[in-house]
Amino acid sequence: MNETTTLACACGRTRLQASGAPILVSECLCDSCREAAGRLATLPGAHSLLTSYGATPSAEYRKDRIRILADAAQLAEFRLSPGAGSRRVVATCCNTPLFLEMKGAHWLSVYSHLWPAATRPKPQMRTMVGDLADASRVPDDIPNLKTHTVRFYAKLLGAWVAMGFRNPKVEVGGKVDA
Repeated sequence: MNETTTLACACGRTRLQASGAPILVSECLCDSCREAAGRLATLPGAHSLLTSYGATPSAEYRKDRIRILADAAQLAEFRLSPGAGSRRVVATCCNTPLFLEMKGAHWLSVYSHLWPAATRPKPQMRTMVGDLADASRVPDDIPNLKTHTVRFYAKLLGAWVAMGFRNPKVEVGGKVDA
């Protein structure tokens, strides 16, 4: 698939391009995604990433299929703690979270709020529902997985094989404290 999608931060200065279809589209309910989303929402001008039931929706893309088109100098990382293995990348021009990068991962979880509502990728599964104390508010319209499954990891592994086991680096210039 050669389709490309241009996405932008809330003010439009920082833009990125996603090529092809995502590896998968998911909603994460893990403690760290919910905590990070809550903290990032406190930044000036920021909006919440969370759905009404506390999930963080994203489209997982191979790193080699995401390109920063404009204002890469505005990219900064947010970590829940200094030694955290994952980082959220934010466009500091308007404090828009763009994506999550796991340490050593070959994919980026691009936040779904970057797409216009009409073209937003539909989630295929929810993961880490087991982290919730009460999951009764979570809809049952797609699979609600207590953890990550073999299928989830198999899709990611298949993408890594297709990339020739490469792991492109994503450079960011600063840090965000929230």
